[in-house]
Amino acid sequence: MSDIFLFIDLISYLIIIRFVELMIAKSNENWMKQRGAVEFGKAHYRYMVVMHILFFVTFILEKVLLNHGLSPFWPVLLLLFVLAQILRVWVISSLGRYWNTKVIVLPNAKVIMKGPYRFLKHPNYAIVSLEFIVIPLLFSAYYSACVFSLLNILMLRVRIPVEEKALRSLTGYEGTFQGRNRFIPKFVK
Repeated sequence: MSDIFLFIDLISYLIIIRFVELMIAKSNENWMKQRGAVEFGKAHYRYMVVMHILFFVTFILEKVLLNHGLSPFWPVLLLLFVLAQILRVWVISSLGRYWNTKVIVLPNAKVIMKGPYRFLKHPNYAIVSLEFIVIPLLFSAYYSACVFSLLNILMLRVRIPVEEKALRSLTGYEGTFQGRNRFIPKFVK
């Protein structure tokens, strides 16, 4: 398989899907705010956006300038990527109008406990974390995989506490997710 065609196809897909997700998020944000939702974490959100944009820029530059080629494990990595996309759709469809790229909470809303949320608290962040590793490794872009995995860990150390505090303050989050892990699914009750 030619890695340049896979690279162009993957980047094109990612750009298109991110714009679609942003449109969904904006629509959901408007819907929620019309019903009295409150936004939290505005201070860190812009840094998160910059991090995601820099990921694409850095990854593309690393691929173009260093061009290490496809990973010898590319079929497994591509399968993991496809699985992550399926899981992302599951997350978005499970949250419905409550899914967003921002931390926006509708007071007294029922906490979603379907889909992947039956097994863990933050499946969306687990998927993004997987993507920060799998996408660059697919093309042997080791610098991008390492740097942005570390930056993502730092971002989530800010983001998750903000989100959990917001949910605790305005919903029944604490009791609902008692006993659920943040990232590693727990299949046994």
